[in-house]
Amino acid sequence: MVSRPGDGEQRRAGHPRRYTEETAWRAWDGWATLPDLDLPAAGQLVSVVSAHPDDDVLAIGGLVQRLRRRGCDLAFVCATDGEASHPDSPTMTPTRLALHRTDELGRALARLGCSGARHTALHLPDGRLGDASAELANRLEPSLQDAAVVLAPWRGDGHPDHEACGRAAVTVSDRWQAGPAVWEYPVWAWHWAEPGSPAVPWGRARAVRLGTEERLGKAEAINEFRSQVEPLSDDPADAPVLPHAVLAHFTRAVEVVFT
Repeated sequence: MVSRPGDGEQRRAGHPRRYTEETAWRAWDGWATLPDLDLPAAGQLVSVVSAHPDDDVLAIGGLVQRLRRRGCDLAFVCATDGEASHPDSPTMTPTRLALHRTDELGRALARLGCSGARHTALHLPDGRLGDASAELANRLEPSLQDAAVVLAPWRGDGHPDHEACGRAAVTVSDRWQAGPAVWEYPVWAWHWAEPGSPAVPWGRARAVRLGTEERLGKAEAINEFRSQVEPLSDDPADAPVLPHAVLAHFTRAVEVVFT
């Protein structure tokens, strides 16, 4: 049985102490039962919300490429600068790390063909989005008001910042009589959940089955997050936040969103 990681554990410790191996997910026969995701029409605005500068690329980098090719208008909003990923680093201060991660995100989006897309950084405190719920929703609102669809982290993902972003996106959508559809993407759930877990809303799950080029583009984008996939130094506090066992969840041929 895999235990659900604590709220602050994932980002600060790098990954949960116990997690479901990707081999278990890839062997799951439930993938075949998930309906394919119906995409928005060409020309519609899709706003992509993330808590940290990598969440969206990791979880739905393939879907982002598909939406771009379809002709959707993509806009990205990142709530934090990811400055708390290595809180005890002797190598990088939070300010320097924030700048570094912002640059990485720009290069990653370019790998997905989205270098010209609108990008808004809210610069809210990494690790404390749950304490800024009202501000987060208010700051998100301008970026979501014309969207047909909002992609945001799942409200049950197990990371407090991810969950706060998901809740804020739904809060903003509910402010309008005909607000945008909010599609939620899991990130950390792949680590603590198990195939078929009742804690996951499989009834709302829709699959994005990636082609070879989409997987390659996504892999190239993920590799741009050097501060997360490689050690900052030999010091244990600079260990990768996304070691190979964790990255394996994001290189499979299927992405999932909850509609």
